[in-house]
Amino acid sequence: MNHLLSDRINSMATSQTLAMAALARELKAQGKDVISLSLGEPDFNTPDFIKEAAKKAIDENYSTYSPVDGYQDLKEAICRKFKRDNDLDYKPANIVVSTGAKQSLYNIAQVMLNEGDEVILPAPYWVSYFEIVKMAGGVPVEVPTSVDSDFKITADQLEKAITPKTKMVWYSSPCNPSGSVYTKEELTELSAVLEKHPNIYVVSDEIYEHINFAGNFCSIASIPGMFDRTITVNGVAKAFAMTGWRIGYIGAPEFIAKACTKMQGQVTSGANSIAQRATITAVDADPSVLNDMVSAFKSRRDLVVGLINDIPGLKINVPDGAFYAFPDVSSFFGKTLRGKEIKNADDLAMYLLAEANVAPVTGDAFGNPDCIRFSYATSDDVLKEAFKRIKEALA
Repeated sequence: MNHLLSDRINSMATSQTLAMAALARELKAQGKDVISLSLGEPDFNTPDFIKEAAKKAIDENYSTYSPVDGYQDLKEAICRKFKRDNDLDYKPANIVVSTGAKQSLYNIAQVMLNEGDEVILPAPYWVSYFEIVKMAGGVPVEVPTSVDSDFKITADQLEKAITPKTKMVWYSSPCNPSGSVYTKEELTELSAVLEKHPNIYVVSDEIYEHINFAGNFCSIASIPGMFDRTITVNGVAKAFAMTGWRIGYIGAPEFIAKACTKMQGQVTSGANSIAQRATITAVDADPSVLNDMVSAFKSRRDLVVGLINDIPGLKINVPDGAFYAFPDVSSFFGKTLRGKEIKNADDLAMYLLAEANVAPVTGDAFGNPDCIRFSYATSDDVLKEAFKRIKEALA
């Protein structure tokens, strides 16, 4: 029946992270002891002070439609957060609150891209960038990086990727899937290239900002000359363990914010009213309330890097943020393991699911066919068991 569906949906790839998570759930339901390291979701509960704010909002009857771009006092709180954490002077007119940062990204693509506009994606990139750009008629231009460059692009690579059709650059820092964090020096070098191309806009996805072990977080919008051409995307999903609350937001030049509000007004209107009220409490909180969670992720990072380094054939960088490991697995390509030929990262990911009962995500989904992604947002015991199985399966 696919011929009855639109070309748009028929040409769209399924989200590989969600597909792998669904497959893992299916196998679990069949009684298989599957460990899923596929989804990017903190295994912590939303902090109690945020839950209390949501309960209060229910009691105060915040049950009607909210303004399309978010409550005014929430937008003011987001401006305070941008100033406190990123030294960015946004005003409420620059802020649009959406149903998750994914909708923020979708809005941006829809209002900024015309057919044939090129968007530079340093690879690896978050799995949905590619399809979101494509859906808006844009052309994703992948710039490859590797474990040896800590999965970061250089100014030289950026310069070479720019053409007369380049409209935007999209990147995340800390990066999903690699955990790499761009330093202020690196962003300054990239900004120097962009200075020569004043019509190119940047999407800086900072959703993992607070899950950062190097303590050197920098927003590219804070680099001189970049504020008026950067759209800063953030949200509360990862840092505050609020993935299901679905609140993301942007800080952007006012004409872009207005356009995103116009787009959202025809698609979903305002985000969930109760979640927005709770988000005021979250963004107003001192980031030090996250210290325990961040230090737990850091110790898991150290554990996982050690476990991966102990498996012959896997090669890994030390991720400075987020909660992912993204080892290069290309040494297994062309080999046969337990009678199964491993041609690529897809094959290896499916092999680990079948033989080790561990679900990773293929790096192909993130624009890097040499790697696979493991989420370490789970307990030490589960991680030790998972990598013990992986080591045996790859031996």
